[in-house]
Amino acid sequence: MSSQSPSFASSPLSVAFPRNTPKSRFTYRQLHQLKSYNPQTPLRVIAHVDLDAFYAQCETVRLGIDPTVPLGVRQWQSLIAVNYPAREYGINRHMTSTEALKACPDLILQHVATWKEGDEKWAYHQDAYKHIATHKVSLDPYRTESRKILRCIKEALPEPEQRVEKASIDEVFMDLSAQVHTILLEGYPELRGPSPYNDPSEYLPKVPTTVLDWKADALVDTGEEDGELEDPDWDDVCMAIASGIVREVRAQVKMQLGYTCSGGIAKNKMIAKLGSGYKKPNQQTVIRSRAIKHFLGDMKFTKIRMLGGKLGDEAVAMFGTDKVKELLEQPLEQLKRLGDDTGSWLYSIIRGEDNSEVNPRTQIKSMLSAKSFRPAINSFEQGVRWLRIFVADIFSRCVEEGVLENKRRPKTITLHHRQGTQTRSRGSPIPQGKPLSEAVLFELAKNLLAHIVVDGRAWPCGNLSLSVGGFEDGITNNKGIGSFLVRGDEAKAILSSGRSRVSVGEPPAKKRRTKGNIKNFFGPPSEEKNEFETARAVLRAHQTLTKDGYEEDVEEQDDAEFGTHAAEDPRKEEQMPNERSKTPPEVYTRFTANTSQAGTPPLAQPQNEGIHCDTYHTIARPHSPKQGSYSLRSLHQSEIETYFCDKCNMRLPATGKSEHDDYHYAIDLSKEMRYQERAAQAQATTAKKTLIASKLPKGRGRPPGSGGEGKGGNGKRVEKGQAKLVFGRP
Repeated sequence: MSSQSPSFASSPLSVAFPRNTPKSRFTYRQLHQLKSYNPQTPLRVIAHVDLDAFYAQCETVRLGIDPTVPLGVRQWQSLIAVNYPAREYGINRHMTSTEALKACPDLILQHVATWKEGDEKWAYHQDAYKHIATHKVSLDPYRTESRKILRCIKEALPEPEQRVEKASIDEVFMDLSAQVHTILLEGYPELRGPSPYNDPSEYLPKVPTTVLDWKADALVDTGEEDGELEDPDWDDVCMAIASGIVREVRAQVKMQLGYTCSGGIAKNKMIAKLGSGYKKPNQQTVIRSRAIKHFLGDMKFTKIRMLGGKLGDEAVAMFGTDKVKELLEQPLEQLKRLGDDTGSWLYSIIRGEDNSEVNPRTQIKSMLSAKSFRPAINSFEQGVRWLRIFVADIFSRCVEEGVLENKRRPKTITLHHRQGTQTRSRGSPIPQGKPLSEAVLFELAKNLLAHIVVDGRAWPCGNLSLSVGGFEDGITNNKGIGSFLVRGDEAKAILSSGRSRVSVGEPPAKKRRTKGNIKNFFGPPSEEKNEFETARAVLRAHQTLTKDGYEEDVEEQDDAEFGTHAAEDPRKEEQMPNERSKTPPEVYTRFTANTSQAGTPPLAQPQNEGIHCDTYHTIARPHSPKQGSYSLRSLHQSEIETYFCDKCNMRLPATGKSEHDDYHYAIDLSKEMRYQERAAQAQATTAKKTLIASKLPKGRGRPPGSGGEGKGGNGKRVEKGQAKLVFGRP
């Protein structure tokens, strides 16, 4: 929908604006900020739309009653909504149904829909007010109509530029800044160009008109005799454009759904909300920036949002007034008696300053179903019956939120219980791994009530309420595993093309990692001391490997046993492969190094030829005495690539070089850290002794035995005015 511009003519503007021509109070930067919904721009435009006597209108539309007929909505014996024709008889929401009928005998009283105990759906019951003990109020019909109205409002606004916030069941905020910016540039093409001298701080040209047509809007005046004689500025033009948009939105709601609503247009949310209630019903009020002071002056500040409760009562008691005009006389320091932050906020809000943004999120965050019992319930079975109604109420609303389609679903469920003056709550997460159903919610709620009963003192119960919250969007557009597979001709084509590309050959050689060692992991030794713990962990791992492997529980055998067992029991040769798998690679490497000593450093060379006894004792240690000795033939295996470790003074398999280097690095790091810790402890001890010595008293008042001047040098001299006391004697 494209709203028409307000009926005023635009005169051509000069492309080049001389600096001496009349200018606006607003700059090009502030004009461009409109498009981005910047709350700081003074050209900002906010609208508030409020349904007129919403509950009463819903019943009027549902029943098809003439809107001029007096009607009230009752809940038990009280009125919760009264339409405007009924208000002419002096009827208000604080009256009972009996009092209202006395004031207007022709008044139509419609009870709200209720859940009846045992029913699975809310309904309208004519005698519901007689069954307060077995019925529960349902506001679902009004929530349904509220969603329809919100949808209608959004459809009346251009989607790319709409920013709508659902403030409650019957009121909506709209930030019209971006849409007003678009219409403003359409009405004044000269404003589309760059600012003079490419300077966004340059002021806009003067508005080329002296009269704005506000149609039938209630325009708040400035309160000054010559206030309306001033020519309009661009903020007034923006307000006029926004008033046309709101007028069209209200007309669409009336035409499509039959509801009337009132509107307020201002530069922020607070003033706009006050404006929508200024002229009711079915009207709209425009509060220009120049009229805010006069608009708020005669108003009670307790009508301002956030000031109608305890804070407002506290301010009235402290300053002795509820008028904005009189509170404006109080300096900031006096207002800060309510608190620094509260005082600063109050100082700004009574001057019409509010930078809160319109939040476009319109989705609900939680759902509540509650019941106050008169008389109170006294058993677990009664509580369970009401929980079933609560769950049915909440789940029906969850269905409307798309829980069955997994669009949105709650995460938590909470039960509130009131017994006397004590209120208790129990909560539980809602399982996310299976579909949400009414049965799942009921079992969770019943379990929560059981917990409260087990805690004791649950009856009589005056109020129960069940709520779900933490709504989040569900996961959608998931694909089954079949969607990732190919079938038919496509699969055959892929298989045939894949076979043609396959070549049979040797597998590629694995690349050896050269940089992934523990030294690179720890960094330089000067890093933080938490490396010490890591090093200890490496040592423990190495010790565990050593114990489980081969270097600990071994026994030595001599040369004679080696030769004898190898000759007498040929079966040992067949067992060698398995036995060898239990022997460390270092054993065979050292044996090979002794039999083929090419390239071995002199210090590692044995002094005798052949197999030396000491060498065998190192390499041929079986795990248990029951195991036989190894034969010479089984030990002569193919040579393994080795390297020489100068710290161990031996040759080791090249494949384990990185792990072996890590072992040595951990040893060195452990020693260094242990040394640093000991040095730090010694230094701390020395410093502590020095500090104690420096604090010892050197004159009168030294502790006994500390030495010093006096007889005996033992500090036992009696000072003047003192006497010796004898302890420990009978």
